Order: sequence, then C-alpha cells, then structure tokens
Amino acid sequence: MSIVATIVVGIDGSSTLGGSSQQVTTSADRESFLKRRRLANCIIIGGNTARNEPYLKTPVPLVIVSTQVHPNLPSAHVWNLDPKDALVKACREFGENILIEGGASFITYLLEEHLIESLELSVTPIKGGKDIFDYEKFLSLADSVEKQTENETTFYSAKFMTQK
Repeated sequence: MSIVATIVVGIDGSSTLGGSSQQVTTSADRESFLKRRRLANCIIIGGNTARNEPYLKTPVPLVIVSTQVHPNLPSAHVWNLDPKDALVKACREFGENILIEGGASFITYLLEEHLIESLELSVTPIKGGKDIFDYEKFLSLADSVEKQTENETTFYSAKFMTQK
C-alpha cells in the first residue's frame, strides 16, 4: 500500500485563504499537484475539502470521507467511515496507490495515526490564511526529508514509517 498526502500551505502554515487553497497555491505547485494526481489509483478527501475545492473532475476515482451527502460531486464515492477504514477500503476497491488531498486537519489526523508514508508539501510565500497545518512539526518527525525550491515555492518530500 502506498499512501501519499499532498498539501500546499503558505509560509505561516495556512492551507486556505478566502475559503480554499486556490489563493495559497502557485503555478509551480499546481503543476506538481496535477502530475502527482495522474499517478494515483484513487484520491481521498474529507467533507470540508469537498465543499470548498473544485473536485468536479478527477483523473481517478474520488472518495469523500464524510457524514454528509455531496450533491455537487455526483460521481464521487461518499463513505461515512473513519479515515483509517476508508484507506483500507479504497486500497481494496481501487488499488494500493492512494493520494490524500484533504485539508490540514484531515492530513494531520492521518499523520498522527502513522498512516501516511509520504508527505508531498508545497510551501508558498502566502501569509494570513486559515486552517493552519503545522508542517514544521511533521517535517521534524519525518524519517527523511528532501527539499527543492522552484521560483517562489519550496517543495518538501517527507517519508514516514507507517503502522501497516
């Protein structure tokens, strides 16, 4: 099973500005993000992400882990499960290459449960948003971290030991 989480944050850790990540991202981040999506068997997001981000079309099946119905995303699979159980079910149904694109709290939960193998993090110069992701904490807990800067975006690839 390969569980990769991806998130973009501003330099202050904010993952949203004006209600979504669109004001936090950069063109370099967007290019990397789209490339990563095409390598997955399935994308998993939380309900808040489903409500606030544009997910009408994805290159692979989309799973929303939520207690609510999401009528604006008719082709998505909506599972009222704990995110841990959703990962297991998604691997069984779609394949073992899972991409987590949830927000700060969703990814934090999965990292704290030691369920994410790789964190693909983009840090942009944006400040003043909300939904803070403590990326410095998780980078310090990683088993290995690679760092690369392109234009105004710093990319981190952090690897973690998981509880499989």
